Formats: sequence, C-alpha cells, structure tokens
Amino acid sequence: MLESVLLIVVGLALLAVGGECLLRGAVGLATLMRLTPAIIGLTVVAAGTSLPELFVSILATARDQPDIAVGNAVGSNIFNIGFVLGACALIRPLAITGNSIKLEYPVLAIVTLLFLALAQDGFVNGLDGLLCLVVYVLFTTYMVTLVRAQVTESEKGELAGEVASLAPSARMLPAVGWVVLGAVLLGVGASWTVDGAVRMARLAGLSERVIGLTIVAGGTSLPEVVASLVSTLRGRDDVAIGNVIGSNIFNVLGILGTTALVRPLPVHAAIATIDGWWMMGITLLLFPIMFTRLRIDRGEGVCLLAAYAAYTVALLLRPA
Repeated sequence: MLESVLLIVVGLALLAVGGECLLRGAVGLATLMRLTPAIIGLTVVAAGTSLPELFVSILATARDQPDIAVGNAVGSNIFNIGFVLGACALIRPLAITGNSIKLEYPVLAIVTLLFLALAQDGFVNGLDGLLCLVVYVLFTTYMVTLVRAQVTESEKGELAGEVASLAPSARMLPAVGWVVLGAVLLGVGASWTVDGAVRMARLAGLSERVIGLTIVAGGTSLPEVVASLVSTLRGRDDVAIGNVIGSNIFNVLGILGTTALVRPLPVHAAIATIDGWWMMGITLLLFPIMFTRLRIDRGEGVCLLAAYAAYTVALLLRPA
C-alpha cells in the first residue's frame, strides 16, 4: 500500500511540475508566433491547468483502463465546482462578472448534458470524440473573438503581465526546452499516477472507477485549486470562476474528445447512470448560486462543499 501511495504522490507532483513547464514553453512559442497576450491567456493558459488530467486520461485509455480515464474527467468536474469554488467562497465572497453567467455557464451546462447523452450507449467513440473537439474549437474561437472586442486596456495589461511571468524569455530554444521537459515529466507523472492508482484500487478492494473519481480526479485538479485560490486572494474573482468553468468545459470536450480518438472509451454503467448525473446536478446547483445577487457568498460556498462531501460519502458507501 505504501508503495502505491508514494507512486501516486510523486506522480502527481511530477504532473504539477510538468504541466507548469509545458505551459511556460507553450506560452513562449505562442509569443514567438506573435499572438497577443489576450489570445494566449484565453487559450494556452486557460487549458494549461487541465494538462495533468489530459495526460492521465490519455495514458489510462492507452493502457485499457477507461474507468480511470472517464472517472478522472467526471470526478474533476465535480471536484472543481464542489471543492474548489466552495473553498474559494469561504475565503471571501466571489463576485460574478463578465461572460461567466451569460455565456460560459450555459455552455458548461450544455456540454455536461452532451456527455450524459453520449454516455447512454456505454461508449464515447471516435465520432463522439471528434464532435467534442469540434465544439471545443468553435467555442474557444467564439470566446476569443468576443473577449477581444470586450477586453479593457487594464485587462490587457493584466493578461500581458501574466503571459510575461510565464515566459520571461520568448526565445525558441528555451521555449522548446520547456515543452520537451514538460512533456517528459507529464508522461512519467501520468504513468506513475495511473500505476499507483491501479495498485491502490486492487489492494484496497476499490474499483478503478472509484479511484479515478476521487484520488486521481482530486490530484490532477491541484493546478485548478492553486490557480483559483491565488486568484481569489488577489481579488480576481472573474479568473477564479472562469478557471473552474473553463477547465470543466475542457475536461469534457478536450480531454474526453482527445482520449476517444486514441481509442473508443467504454463508459462504466455507474458513471453513466450515477456519477454523470451527480456532475449534472452540481453543475445545475451552481446556476442559482451564481444568479442570486450575482455572487457566491460563504454560505453558498459551504453548500457546494457539502454537496461534494455528500457525493464522496455516497460513492464510498456504494463503490460499485
């Protein structure tokens, strides 16, 4: 058991470091391509926090462990809304601004419903995966176009500062080096995390689905935890909320879409009939919380944390 725990802990640490390295390299390359900081922030940086989930799900799929791959994506979405947003709201109430409630949240709700529809036949196949990726590209393109027209000069400055901090030296060789190093660390970290999760599942008598929905999902979501908590402490509520919603959209469209192209994904019956509906439920719970007074206060943060705790307890009590 100890060896399995160590594999997971070290693997998650490598995923976190590798994701940061790859993100820095990607930002550097995007800067060399003369993309504006706003576009880089909305695309490369926005997807960067989901790199650990992406690598773990692709590797789990390639190793014929689909319950970890799908459970990781579904569990991350539940964790992000219930735990991450709940914890951020406990620090201080979060104001809802920008396009979060008008555009991003409705898209998240539709995307979550799309997953439920695709999972009903027990598979997310290559055609389903292609559909998800096309929807993600169209959504991202629209968001970039919309935000470029809306972004203020001060916001441009903040995005430029964030991009500059990630890629202080926009030169080809260092950027490529960061990408290569990040990819290697993510690959090793994903391998160790999946190996440790499978071993722990077998030793603890838990299914790969449960491990994927809990330990793996929570562990690979650490970048979202850090990014959202830091944004909350800095008073950037829009970034904290946008990070969670954007990550959840990417988890379904980007991660499951990509992994389904690697190999058709069998969806565990319990994920399709139980966990997927928990994901839908906690996503729908977020709407009245955001819409009421356009803020998430501490009491509502407690509700989100309680919902995540209830899901986790129910999952562990009936680990089918």
